[in-house]
This record gives sequence, C-alpha cells and structure tokens, in this order.
Amino acid sequence: MTNRDRIYIDGQWVPSDGDGSIDVLNPSDEEVIGCVPDGTTADVDAAVAAAKAAFPTWSALPLEDRLGYIEALAAQLGARAEEIGTLISREMGMPLGMSTMIQAGMPAATTGSVAGTARAFPFEETIGRTLVTREAVGVVGCITPWNFPLHQIMAKIAPAMAVGCTVVLKPSEVAPLNAFLLAEIIDDLGFPPGVFNLVCGFGPVVGEAIAAHPDVDMVSFTGSTRAGTRVAEVAAANVTRVHQELGGKSANIILDDADFATAIPGSVGACYLNSGQTCSAHTRLLVPRERMDEVAELAAQAAAGFTVGPADDAGSRLGPLVSQAQWDRVQGYIQTGIDEGATLVTGGTGKPDGLESGYYVKPTVFADVDNSMTIAREEIFGPVLSIIGYDDDDDAIAIANDTEYGLSGGVWSTDHDRALAVAKRLRTGEVDMNGAFLNSDAPFGGYKKSGNGRELGRYGLEEFLEAKQINLPMG
Repeated sequence: MTNRDRIYIDGQWVPSDGDGSIDVLNPSDEEVIGCVPDGTTADVDAAVAAAKAAFPTWSALPLEDRLGYIEALAAQLGARAEEIGTLISREMGMPLGMSTMIQAGMPAATTGSVAGTARAFPFEETIGRTLVTREAVGVVGCITPWNFPLHQIMAKIAPAMAVGCTVVLKPSEVAPLNAFLLAEIIDDLGFPPGVFNLVCGFGPVVGEAIAAHPDVDMVSFTGSTRAGTRVAEVAAANVTRVHQELGGKSANIILDDADFATAIPGSVGACYLNSGQTCSAHTRLLVPRERMDEVAELAAQAAAGFTVGPADDAGSRLGPLVSQAQWDRVQGYIQTGIDEGATLVTGGTGKPDGLESGYYVKPTVFADVDNSMTIAREEIFGPVLSIIGYDDDDDAIAIANDTEYGLSGGVWSTDHDRALAVAKRLRTGEVDMNGAFLNSDAPFGGYKKSGNGRELGRYGLEEFLEAKQINLPMG
C-alpha cells in the first residue's frame, strides 16, 4: 500500500485542509493499492499563494540556472524508470513492459528535450526599432489525466518551469501516485520552494478552484472535451489563458494502393494502444468500400493477437481499462454499435473468459459502420475499432473531416506524394503516414473540439510565454 497523507506546497509536505482521502485501485484486480488526500479549495489557495510568491525570484533566475534543475529532474526520471513504470502499471493498467517503455520513458525523454529547446528559443528579437521579449506567463495551473499520467504532467510542468513559470499541479485522482513520486524527486533535488506545488483531489473541487483562481495566470488542461469546456467557462471570469488538449475521434485512411497486410494490423495497433485509452487513438478505420470484408478479416486476425490480461502478466498485450466507470461506458458503446446495426466482427460485450475480477474488455472490431453511428461520432476510450467504407479519396477525406474533433489521424499508401496530399487535407493536428508515430519535439494538439494550443517542443514552450513590445527611441 502506498498511502500519501500530505500534499506538497511551498517546498513542504503539509496536511490537507480537509480530512478526506481518495482510494487508488489497481484495475487489474480491483484491489486498493494506496490513497491520497482529498484536496480542498483552501489547499489550492495555499498552493497558488506559494507559486505567486515564488514567481518573481524563479522567473528572474538566469535561464541556465533553471535548466540545471530541469536537466537534473530528467536524469532522475530516467534513472528511476523501472520504479515509475511499475507504479503507473499498477495505477492504470498498462502492461508492465510497455509501461516502463512508454509511461516512464516518454516523460523522461520529454523532460530531457526541454533544455535544448529552451536554449535555442528566441526569447528576444528585434523588429525594426522594437525589442520583442518573451516572458513567463506567471502561475500556471496544470490539470492532468490518468491515461498517460506522468507524460502529461511533464509535457506541461517541464517547459513551464524552464521558461520561468511556477506551477500548481492537480493530477488525476484515478492515477495520482506517480505525481507524489515526482514531488519527492523535485523535493530531493532542492527546487526552490513554491516553484512546484501538488494538490490532489476531484475536478469539481480542486480543478475548478484552480481554474477560477484570480492569481492563476494560465490553466493547462488535458482531459475530456466536457471537462475542458467547464475549465474554460470557469477561467473566463478572470480572462485566464486556457490551453486545452481534449478528446479525439481520429480517422485512419487506408488508400487503395496501400499494403493491406501491413496497414490493417498497424491500424488495429494504433487503435488499441493503452487499451484504447488514448485521445489520439485511430478509432475510425476508413477503407475502400469494396474491400470491407477483406479488411474485417485482417482486423479480426490482428485483434486476436492482443492477449488480454493483468498488467503484471508478461503475456498480456492489452491490460484492463482504468476503472469500473470506464468499463461501464465502453460496454454501453459496444452495445450501441450492435443496436445501431454495425457488424460485430470480433469481441463484444462482457469480460473475456477467466477474467472476472478487473476491468477487462474484449478487443472489439465493428465493420460496415456508417459515420453517422454513435460509435463513429463519440469518443469511446476503449479497444473498439470502427471500420467505415468510402468510395474514393475525396469521400475518404470528407468522412475523416466529418467529426467535431481534430486531434490525430493516419494515411496509408505506397505513393508518398498521394498520402501527403491527403494528409494535408485532413483537419487535424497530427497525421501519421504509413504507421509513423508521435515526434515529441513537434507540436501536439488539436483542431475544433480537440482543443486549443500545442504541447511539446518549441511550440509547447511558447504556450507558457507572453510577448512584450518595447519600443526603443529613434537615434
């Protein structure tokens, strides 16, 4: 059991103002593995006050001094990758080997790249007789999700702190233990008090208090579109800047000249990563209409290779969903797909045989899906693939863009120029060609209801800066 009875404010582990606690469950077996404080608005007030007080000194430090802390943090994340990967695997269910590689590896790499990005960033430039400076926005409230918990934290706090911001973090209450480990590392490294503050709790209390706080200069939020909309509404009263990375319903277009034997298994993997609990998952598979049956068979074969099981079982390729609530939600979508007339190719409702304890879902494939169906419109957040037929390239692009989201997508073709032409017409923040994947130095974010702003690389760094015009005298 990992019981955390204190939060981290102003360089100290302090009791929460409240006396409640939140249990953390292992989704593989539904056992309680720890607990964290149920934070309050008073906790947020204290954390924001600490961050505000620390901001003038931290932002005035030379860049190299701040980057020394960030580089030391990256080194510690790398050195403790196995510990971090194991902890997150137990918290949210990603199979252990993948968790160490992804859930621990990505945040270490993301943090490690920040220093080089910051050193190359033009914090000052001259435009005519004007000096333009880029300065830290101030106190940043970071509200992060459970699906890639530490990666989403580091994608926010590392660049924010590097450029001189101070932060108040609210991690997801579903998978918060990794954030407490991070706070321990930051404390051990001697970060100045108030630069990093951690308050755990529920969104409607702690999240809203952060978004509503008049001394928070910016909120960076990753999560559902519904919750992100609420954060923006609350923050609007103070004209607080809001960065949002929200939901997705990404389309993967298989052009008729693609190598289907490679493209279809690759596409199933792009849907099922992290048990489908990925905002950028390619959950709509668009294929030539006349090849629907062939694709359905290939997808079923690929889905059969995703062995479902506990996160600590070496044979598991697909772990559980994170919670009972998520399991219930995904079951409802699978049943809706059946009810609305999609062809269930494999998977379906209920738990896989022999896995009664834990939040396991059968890897599911639907064929003959119409883009108007619920399973093609709404974000499911589970291992559920919808195969949709199209008539020609223009039709495929129109179907792909016919969504309120625009986070990611894919194109497969043996003709590079053709695939690139299609990619450029997709209204989405990321497009993977022929199975290529995320570049953590390139901008990540979405169009439409998938959010505002970008994370990662210099684009992510820029989100935490204000531009100032200093007009110099003629002479």
